[in-house]
Amino acid sequence: MKFNLFRRPQAVAAAEPTGATTVTMAPTPAVISTPADTSGSNNTEINKNDMFEEIKSKFLNEIDKIPLPPWALIAIAVVAALLILTCCFCIIKKCCCKKKKNKKGKKGKDGFNMKNMQGGEIHQDDDDDEGETGLTEEEKEEEEKEQEKLGKLQYSIDYDFENTKLTIGILQAADLMSMDSGGTSDPYVKVLLFPDKKKKYDTKVHKKTLNPVFNETFVFKVPYEELGGKTLVMSVYDYDRFSKHDVIGEVKLPMNTIDLGRPIEEWRDLESADQEEPEKLGDICISLRYVPTAGKLTVCILEAKNLKKMDACGLSDPYVKIQLLQGGKRLKKKKTTVKKNTLNPYYNESFSFEIPLEQMQKILVAVTVFDYDKIGKNDAIGKIFVGSKATGLGLKHWSDMLANPRRPIAQWHPLQPEEDIDGQLASLAAKK
Repeated sequence: MKFNLFRRPQAVAAAEPTGATTVTMAPTPAVISTPADTSGSNNTEINKNDMFEEIKSKFLNEIDKIPLPPWALIAIAVVAALLILTCCFCIIKKCCCKKKKNKKGKKGKDGFNMKNMQGGEIHQDDDDDEGETGLTEEEKEEEEKEQEKLGKLQYSIDYDFENTKLTIGILQAADLMSMDSGGTSDPYVKVLLFPDKKKKYDTKVHKKTLNPVFNETFVFKVPYEELGGKTLVMSVYDYDRFSKHDVIGEVKLPMNTIDLGRPIEEWRDLESADQEEPEKLGDICISLRYVPTAGKLTVCILEAKNLKKMDACGLSDPYVKIQLLQGGKRLKKKKTTVKKNTLNPYYNESFSFEIPLEQMQKILVAVTVFDYDKIGKNDAIGKIFVGSKATGLGLKHWSDMLANPRRPIAQWHPLQPEEDIDGQLASLAAKK
């Protein structure tokens, strides 16, 4: 009985296969589960591929909708890539510059001395500037030197103690900065003993060269005891026929630093000239009157005021010269009397010219104020001109005169440097 009891479960287990339905249903999940899993993974892979294909087709459809040819799309993509690369390069460069700056800061901390203690804040500012510009101190110095390369000048100085004469020789210049569009210049040199601007000399103009040879000498008669307070100024200019002459550079030599016991001949690098404000030369009042029926133009020089001081005593001996010009040629000239020792002369002197009405559009009247000098050349203080081809006040004054025949029209005019007005007149003559 005991044996049978233990065998009964086996008999039951053995009897169960006789039922086909139960036997088949029990293993069915185990047998079917394997294909189900494999089919599920295949389905997910297919779904992923379908999604990728769908996204790809949508993307291609969107590109097809863009109204641009394929080559244009490729070009846009290339440009975008280049921009991204450029941005990356800039970021990398900036990071490198910051690293260099930090290294310099650490270096400064290691070198502990009084100089660093006093100027620590200043050095930090300098480093910040270097970080912003990306240039080191050495590179900045080299850049400044390159910018300052204006050329050099060779000159000689000799003083005659017996005759109290200072002889300045302008020998040559080399490696001048090009000022013209063709890569050359038209250089000449101005020589003066500052602060006396009245007596100055100009060399000849050498056309289209950066290495002119002058070999010219100029003599200043100056007592030795007065030389100490003077400065020799040698300025190299680029000549321009139609506009103001540009300064290339200059050499300044305080006379109290020079040993005049022996002749001197040397080279000096040109330095950039100080850009001074335009010097006030004064004003002149003139009156114009034209009578069309008689063809008569009357120019009246009334007065001048606040003229530039030209003499050592702080005054001038001014007189006025009037020139009638046509096509760059001088037709007639007249001048006023000289007024001694004054900067505010009163003239009230009239000058008449016979000009037919049809010629009035071609005529220019130039008015120049000079300082009279008994010994040397009379120096121009300033100049103006009026006419139909003038500008500003010169044109306005001329137009008012023609609009009011037989009536004198007076007008104040600010004097301008003679060379500037001569350049404008030459430009007008060349246009013809």
